[in-house]
Amino acid sequence: MLRPFSLLLISLLAIPFYLQSQSLQEKVTMLDQYIEQAREQWNVPGLSVAIVKDGELLLMAGYGERELGSGRKVDGKTLFAICSTTKAMTSAAMAMLVDEGKLDWDDPVTDHFPGFQLSDPYITRSVRIRDLFTHNVGLGNADLLWYAWQYEPAEIIDRVADLEMSYPLRGGYTYQNIMYAVAGTVMENVSGQTWADFLQERIFDPLEMNNTFPTLEKSMNYSNRSVAHHRVDGDIVPIPDASADPIAPAGAVWSCAEDMQKWMKFVLDSARVNGERLISQENYMEWLKPQIIVSDAGFYPTQRLTQPHWKTYALGWFQHDYMGRAVSFHTGSLQGTVAIIGVIPDEGLGVYVFGNLDHAEVRHAIMYKVFDVLGPVDPQRDWSTELIALYDKLRIDREAQSNGHYEAKEAAFSIQELEGNYTNTVLGEAIVFAKEGKLFLTTGEITAQLELESHTKYRVIYPDQPWRRNGSMQFKDDGYKVVSLEIYGQTFVRDKM
Repeated sequence: MLRPFSLLLISLLAIPFYLQSQSLQEKVTMLDQYIEQAREQWNVPGLSVAIVKDGELLLMAGYGERELGSGRKVDGKTLFAICSTTKAMTSAAMAMLVDEGKLDWDDPVTDHFPGFQLSDPYITRSVRIRDLFTHNVGLGNADLLWYAWQYEPAEIIDRVADLEMSYPLRGGYTYQNIMYAVAGTVMENVSGQTWADFLQERIFDPLEMNNTFPTLEKSMNYSNRSVAHHRVDGDIVPIPDASADPIAPAGAVWSCAEDMQKWMKFVLDSARVNGERLISQENYMEWLKPQIIVSDAGFYPTQRLTQPHWKTYALGWFQHDYMGRAVSFHTGSLQGTVAIIGVIPDEGLGVYVFGNLDHAEVRHAIMYKVFDVLGPVDPQRDWSTELIALYDKLRIDREAQSNGHYEAKEAAFSIQELEGNYTNTVLGEAIVFAKEGKLFLTTGEITAQLELESHTKYRVIYPDQPWRRNGSMQFKDDGYKVVSLEIYGQTFVRDKM
């Protein structure tokens, strides 16, 4: 049996000698050139990237434009949404409160948030603080509460009380933003500060993250900011920013590469700043310790190429092994903008990538390329090209399933018979109405046009927001009249006339 050292030696021998002998600066130059090439391959208007190693900043650069065609270049101070990479900041803040003895990771949530309630009273009493960070409370995804209906934070949490449990507590995995919002409320209850003020005072200020804001609203006066983009009918166009402020602790922070390199140094220096520890060693280890196993279905398509032996989730971090190295990372996505953070603590290596094109998975390509070039792996591997092929195949397969040929058949009911208000206990109201002979559906703050597919099934399209993915919905009847509609996997019951 080969020893680990022997495997490492074989890996090194497989790399051409001239690449082994490259200086660190030559490797950084190689990465700089590769990032720009990858940006062009993926047609991303702009990227901003930071790389740190052993406490030093190796690269911080902008690539492309803040808005396509504007001529305004991206740089290290250009502001982007960090999206779900916010989650590790929220869990780090909670670790600080654990250090202060104000709560414990295994305390019941109701000890610190008596108003917290799920549909099952036993589970309500059993959910622990750490469960709020690990996506396994038992709830299905309920992001429509903030993304489509845009309720206020307190109402979002209240409405979750009516959401049926999808699986047993700690008996599954469904990515869940709203429990992070609950964690933010817990923090506010035990600290006496808002979540935003706590992060500002306890993380952003000590790390001198001077161009970082806890919410979109607080960032609006910052002028050097990226513009979100989406593909619409084959063209890349600017679109409005999405706001995660209603579930801020899950994904609302805005920052820049200059500040996120400071955050990565903090993460890699065991939560110290200038030698001062902000989180105890014990809770730093807890922060990065695997908490749950993540299934193939719950992980990223990149696993088809990285082929990890294990996949876990810590407190705000996805994790897996890559070529014998323990990686902690997290992506972030809002409409038209992406982010990724990847760290290998054992090597003091970290990379952060911002991009201003919807689901531009070049972020993964850059992360793994950095890991390869600055580690004992073949630095010639072209992650960008491989991932384009992977995601193109996934897109083609998805479109084949969802964009079949629809031959409109006679409607089972007239437009007038479909119009009305429909209600879902958790999500609220959906309104079906007619305008100029066409049928429309309003769900929360979003209005879609309905096109007949067959009898009671309609295609859902977004003419005013063409970057949204089209879907379908169906009306249900009792044999005489329409009584409900089904959309987003939810049933909305028609209000009595």
